[in-house]
Amino acid sequence: MNVAEVVQYWMQAAEDDWPVINHLFDSGDYHYALFFGHLYIEKMLKALVVQQTRKHAPRTHNLLMLAERAGLDLSDERRIQLLRLTGYNLETRYPEDRASLRNRFTKRYTKDEIKIIQEIGEWIKAELKHGK
Repeated sequence: MNVAEVVQYWMQAAEDDWPVINHLFDSGDYHYALFFGHLYIEKMLKALVVQQTRKHAPRTHNLLMLAERAGLDLSDERRIQLLRLTGYNLETRYPEDRASLRNRFTKRYTKDEIKIIQEIGEWIKAELKHGK
């Protein structure tokens, strides 16, 4: 495995998702914007896992597990954020009540979560640069 190529693959895949998040938000598809926000962080973390372990990232959507596998020093707040973001993967993929999701994921809520997603993404990018 060429570690640099695999890291670049995951980073590019994540970067390709960022405009989709914004498009979905602008379209009012807030729950789907959060789903893609989860994917964005998942791919960023997979890049970091590959860089740190020199092995392929596991096939999981669990952001906390990926962050731990990457060796990140996680605050309690960051752990809670990653667990919440992981939930968007399942809640939006297999919604039991779409109306409930639409009511819960308001424009304000989603905007605040996207800000957190962006902050986490920048943090991971800094870790990737630091780890080179």
